Amino acid sequence: MKWLELLQVAGATLVSAVVLVVLYSLGVRLTAVAADAGNKSPALARSLAYVCFAACGAAVLFGIYLIVPYFSK
Repeated sequence: MKWLELLQVAGATLVSAVVLVVLYSLGVRLTAVAADAGNKSPALARSLAYVCFAACGAAVLFGIYLIVPYFSK
């Protein structure tokens, strides 16, 4: 068995999981900030939240693309 390759896959999985969680939680936080009554620019915060959600969705779709053999032919 090739242990170095196993560690590379485990590391890539850990990094991608952390990136997904951070993107999603940042999007949720920015959505809450945009809904705050005292916020001066809710449109900017809401736009950044949508960018975070879109990046999270793109990362998930890319992961599905890598996993499903039908798409990578």
